[in-house]
Amino acid sequence: MRQTWWKIICVALLTYTIIGGILLPVPARFIINESIRNLYFHVPMWFGMILLFTISFVYAIKYLRSGDIKDDFKSVAFIKVGVLFSILGMLTGMEWANYTWGEAWSNDPKQLATAVCMLMYFAYLILRGGMKDEEKRAKLAAVYNIFSFALMVPLLFILPRMVDSLHPGNGGNPGFNAYDLDSQMRLIFYPAVIGWFLLGLWMATLRVRIYYLQHQYENEA
Repeated sequence: MRQTWWKIICVALLTYTIIGGILLPVPARFIINESIRNLYFHVPMWFGMILLFTISFVYAIKYLRSGDIKDDFKSVAFIKVGVLFSILGMLTGMEWANYTWGEAWSNDPKQLATAVCMLMYFAYLILRGGMKDEEKRAKLAAVYNIFSFALMVPLLFILPRMVDSLHPGNGGNPGFNAYDLDSQMRLIFYPAVIGWFLLGLWMATLRVRIYYLQHQYENEA
């Protein structure tokens, strides 16, 4: 039970998010209209992605300090799930932009910065896949991970705020919290953030267990 309670919470929160996000009323806003329901999916997926990449960054540092291959397994597992969340976040964001901005891709600074971040982490996975030596792969991947995370922070949180942008909270545009996220939406939005992150954590822990089993099998073979 100690290992499953948070998974039960994850399922309950996501079930609540999906049902509430589709059925419960939302504020009537100009242009955004019913598409504001995507706030329960698009934004929490981005938050989940950032948290997963942050955890991977921490394990990359731990690996360089300890040399324990288990830290490398955890680092790459969280990145893989984070990449999945980034793809889902990009797709839901493009669908939302298609309705509110008139086109799925408008070369908005936030979109471009996010695309660059995604490419950096795609390159991380390609880098790992091209190396056979386990120790060398783990060290190089950890260093690359740290530099990628250091670049992600200004790309996502600083540079888009310095230029004109259609994205809420950037380029002088108010964020949703300022005028759209009313008390009723918060009752779904905050559980959605927790639920999507727990799902990512769950997926990453499963991936880590697979890495452990593969590593054990290869050492015994």
